[in-house]
Amino acid sequence: QITEALLKERDKQAKWNGIPLLLQKLYQHSHPNSDFSQCQSILKEISPLLSMEAMAFVTEDRKAAQESTFPNTYTFDLFGGVDLLVEILMRPTLITQKKKQKISDDLIKDCLSILYNTCICTEGVTRRLAERNDFVLFLFTLMTNKKTFLQTATLIEDILGVKKEMIQLDDIPNLASLVSSFDQQQLANFCRILAVTISELDTGSDDKHTLLAKNAQQKKNLGPSRAEINQATLLNIPGFIERLCKLATRKVSETTGTSSFLQELEEWYTWLDNALVLDALMRVANEEAEQSSTESSDESGLANTSTRTQLPQSMKIMHEIMYKLEVLYVLCVLLMGRQRNQVHKMIAEFKLIPGLNNLFDKLIWRKHSASALVLHGHNQNCDCSPDITLKIQFLRLLQSFSDHHENKYLLLNSQELNELSAISHKANIPEVDAVVNTDRSLVCDGKRGLLTRLLQVMKKEPAESSFRFWQARAVESFLRGTTSYADQMFLLKRGLLEHILYCIVDSECKSRDVLQSYFDLLGELMKFNIDAFKRFNKYINTDEKFQIFLNQINSSLVDSNMLVRCITLSLDRFENQSDAKVAEVLSECRLLSYMSQMTMRMSFLFRLINIIHVQTLTQENVSCLNTSLVILMLARRKEKLPFYLRTLQQMEYTEKYPGFILNNFHSLLRFWQQHYLNKDKDSTCLENSSCISFTYWKETVSILLSPDRTSPCAIVSYIDEAYMDIDRDFSEE
Repeated sequence: QITEALLKERDKQAKWNGIPLLLQKLYQHSHPNSDFSQCQSILKEISPLLSMEAMAFVTEDRKAAQESTFPNTYTFDLFGGVDLLVEILMRPTLITQKKKQKISDDLIKDCLSILYNTCICTEGVTRRLAERNDFVLFLFTLMTNKKTFLQTATLIEDILGVKKEMIQLDDIPNLASLVSSFDQQQLANFCRILAVTISELDTGSDDKHTLLAKNAQQKKNLGPSRAEINQATLLNIPGFIERLCKLATRKVSETTGTSSFLQELEEWYTWLDNALVLDALMRVANEEAEQSSTESSDESGLANTSTRTQLPQSMKIMHEIMYKLEVLYVLCVLLMGRQRNQVHKMIAEFKLIPGLNNLFDKLIWRKHSASALVLHGHNQNCDCSPDITLKIQFLRLLQSFSDHHENKYLLLNSQELNELSAISHKANIPEVDAVVNTDRSLVCDGKRGLLTRLLQVMKKEPAESSFRFWQARAVESFLRGTTSYADQMFLLKRGLLEHILYCIVDSECKSRDVLQSYFDLLGELMKFNIDAFKRFNKYINTDEKFQIFLNQINSSLVDSNMLVRCITLSLDRFENQSDAKVAEVLSECRLLSYMSQMTMRMSFLFRLINIIHVQTLTQENVSCLNTSLVILMLARRKEKLPFYLRTLQQMEYTEKYPGFILNNFHSLLRFWQQHYLNKDKDSTCLENSSCISFTYWKETVSILLSPDRTSPCAIVSYIDEAYMDIDRDFSEE
């Protein structure tokens, strides 16, 4: 509505660079009956003004960039450019006539690039677009076109990143046929977008949320969440999981020697700063590769083709890594979701595990990868280099794959499975059903299975490496569930126990996360296994070493309580066995002798109850409560429960603070009842890991919580009236 003259007059002074005038022209040429022929040339004039700014934004240090203003993109948005482009893009969907208007691919591409550049530079544009649900769903339909796929995908990813509500994949028109129209490269890019739609919004800090808050949230959300509905939608797309498994396991046909391409890669990357540029170059690289492969179909022949194709080859590997990252992430989320068993079956059938095993040395844990690609301005150890992220994603996948699932034996190869059977026969114990039932055609092939390969790299990992945590978690999840002697021996024979003790004691590991994962793994490895305790004693063979080990345990009981639980349970079982070998280890082993002292057990119990409170319980520290319960259940079996409670009372008096431990414990146990008596999964975990029936857990808690002040096993009998403080209700503060 502003006159042209006025716009011209203000233009120079306001440094508008003619954008308002160009937009006015664009508006006139995009009326409903126009053929859009003029629009493109106008956009071609606007586009460079904006892309310069976007490139500056991406390459400059982001912080500095946000402080500087981006006048062109701002002006473009101010004068309605964003809304106008959305209208142009969506015009064909509004027309009902037989003769549909066709917008050229180039015009679509220009519109999308300009929108993307404006989103990057100008605050709030992405959010505004995200609020327009019709536009977001419309963008998905543009993905069917190969030529505009990349621009569309990049814009969608940006928009979904800021969208307040998660979109429902069900709403996307013809989702199944859209996905089946993608080639593998597009599917991998599509996985980046899917990641946002299937992950719960706050999974990042799951361990940190208090259980009170989580339980309150669960009461509110009765039905499945949007993320869960989206996961189900994906699983119903025919062939979807199969294609992801193929993508995850496909090989990169390597045409250059390993060492040279890494240097080339760094040169490429210092120059490239933008994923879009990378994709554009990949196109060139692919076309070149296609030409050369038609000239010689023999892969070894490719090595002699010109250097022109060798440079992009290094990028191909990087690209493959980036793709695999996205795909493994999606598979990992699905493996942890509601349809876990269905996903497990499919992943096994499509041989994901043997496929990853074959890629392990060449791609996932390749040599040199420490110095490999470094994104601009980052050091190589920071967790955002694709190489590092791929390793972590791979380890997370292994962890969720083997956690409490019989398919975990697919991580071994045939010889290794035979070895498990041999261990069972030799020890005269029945084989685990899952081992017998494992389909040998789906296991790893080659000299080693994935689990053994993982152990190898784990031992070589530098002391301060951030991978140690994930490696230990992955191996621990293989041992989780009902304790299997054969599984433990399989790992003990490969020196795992000594490696863990070396890290805890000799290298005096300082990282809390790594220590916690090592203690958990050690607990699973040693539980009920007399050979493991014997090995432990052989390694920790001086008082000095044992003291360092105890200091590490005592430095944070939240991190080490699962190991304390394992030692307590194992000691209890060994004491009830009449076996000469067991008796010998019991008398010699420093660790078992230490734990068999009543004062030590009481000290652990006192501290375990003291470090947690109902208001601060999380998924991570609730294990302290369960460990304290294990100590008391074993006491109850020996009819020593009153003695333990009386000792706690005396310890309170020594600390000159009567009631503070027992009142707290009373509240914690009431919370325990609320939390565990309405879920099924947790109770089986408690049973499996302790070999104590859940009924016994429940009974023990009820006895402890009995209101009868004359009962020798009730907590209230040990709190003086004056110090009673047990009737408060929990609130979600």
